[in-house]
Order: sequence, then structure tokens, then C-alpha cells
Amino acid sequence: METSDKEYVAFGEKVKRTIFIDNLSPVATEAVVKAALDQFGNVIQVKFIPNYLEPKNIGQAALVEVENADQAKTIISELSNSPFMICGMPRPVRARAAEAEMFDDRPRKPGRKIVCRWLDSSDPDFEVANKIKLTVRKQAEESKFLLKHQLEEEENLSKKQMETLNASYKKFEIIESVVSNRVATRLAERYRVRVADAEH
Repeated sequence: METSDKEYVAFGEKVKRTIFIDNLSPVATEAVVKAALDQFGNVIQVKFIPNYLEPKNIGQAALVEVENADQAKTIISELSNSPFMICGMPRPVRARAAEAEMFDDRPRKPGRKIVCRWLDSSDPDFEVANKIKLTVRKQAEESKFLLKHQLEEEENLSKKQMETLNASYKKFEIIESVVSNRVATRLAERYRVRVADAEH
């Protein structure tokens, strides 16, 4: 087996033990992601996928390499079956098996040759290439629409979470005020109800 074949096989094994994770908080770091996932397996490397075209406030995506394929399957199962949040992202992260096309450093497949040339309108492949171009544009517009919808949902969810948090905090403040002013104790004495003494 040639060296290039060995490299490609090794790359294939790397793909099998790598997980694609998205919807990560924009402020999440490699150290944070590694610490969060180390409880499920031995994380070897976390590599964020650069975002050149989409808004900076959308969830990040990363390729997470673990020790072996079994650990990768375990992490995917854990993150798929229960909500898992990193860095307070209002929507749980998503995980699935990585694909070779996701790696920007993937080696060329042995024996594969890439030829680039201009196509004349009379060429049989011209119509195929034109359809591919139109399909890519359509997919880009659909992706843009879905992304906008997702961001709106996450913003609404974040607002609801903040409202719930504020309401809980106000309740805590009221309870703390009642206990510290001994109002609860006086009411208990008035109505002959036993309550735990908050000071002890």
C-alpha cells in the first residue's frame, strides 16, 4: 500500500472518531467545549469551523475528535437524547457524525484527478453546471431564511428565560424580605402555625 493510501485510510479513521457539533454559543472556547464533553469521553482536539458568511451572533460549529469511534457514538447519543447546553446558549447543542467533506485539511483521494476548464454553451455539461449553480443559489436563499427564523426563535426563547429568571428573583426577594423582617414569624404566632426559624 502506498503512503498516500495509508494517509487516506488514517484520515478515514479520524473521521469515524470525530463529531460535528453546532449551535454552540458564540463565546464558547476550545477549553470550554473540551471540559463539557470530557465527561463522556477523552477529547483529543476541538476545531471550530470558520464562519465567513453568516452573522457572528449565530451558534458556532466545531469538529470534536475523541479517542475512538465508540466514544464518538456515545457522545452523539448523549447529546441527542437529552438537552445539553454549553455557555448558556438558549438552545441545546446538536451533534452528529462528522463527514469527510467537513475537514478543510482532508487529503486527496488516491487516484482522483481534478480538472478545471471553461464550458462552452454547446457543451453537454454546460446545462448540468448551470443547474448546479441555480441549485446552490436556491439553497443559499433557503439557508438564509431558515437562519433568520432560527435567530428569531432563539431571541424569543432567551427573552422568556430572562423573564422567568427575573420573576423567580423577585419571588426570592419577597421571601427574603418577609423572613428578615420576622413577618413570617409574627404571622405564625398569630395563627398558631409552626414554621422553621430562618435564623437557626
